[in-house]
Amino acid sequence: MFRIIVLAGALAMGPAAAAQEAPVTDAQIAHIAYTAGQLDVEAGRQALAKTTDPEVRAFAETMVRDHAAVNEQALALVGRLNVTPEANPVSAALTEQAAATHARLAGLEGEAFDRAYVQNEVAFHRTVNEALSGTLIPSAQNAELKALLETGLELFRAHQAHAEQLGAQ
Repeated sequence: MFRIIVLAGALAMGPAAAAQEAPVTDAQIAHIAYTAGQLDVEAGRQALAKTTDPEVRAFAETMVRDHAAVNEQALALVGRLNVTPEANPVSAALTEQAAATHARLAGLEGEAFDRAYVQNEVAFHRTVNEALSGTLIPSAQNAELKALLETGLELFRAHQAHAEQLGAQ
């Protein structure tokens, strides 16, 4: 049986304080992947509403566009496979942490916002990429789901590298 370790602070900027184990199924994997993508779309929209930095704006536009496109592909796939994504403790923890991060970032302005947003994107993509490569892809039973996750992983690795480069400036 495959197990996934979910860091309670998956979207936090520092290490997580706790971990939770849960069995993972294709329906849960689909929900986790979709949730992570949707949360990054929302984070990108928040950045677009707050930033005045052209590079941060371009990065946020990329996050919104790319994550929305992958989520559209995921919805089409689960529809074709007649799979209903299943809410689970992992996706709930991601959503809860994202809400806290959104609130924290909402109180920041200018360069402080930009720096915190980019740092969060580095941490977010690192966590999601590790979960994809270490657990979600190996645990996926459906070949089409696995292929979509693998395609997403390549794209999200590029996102992580872009965020790291942006943060180093």
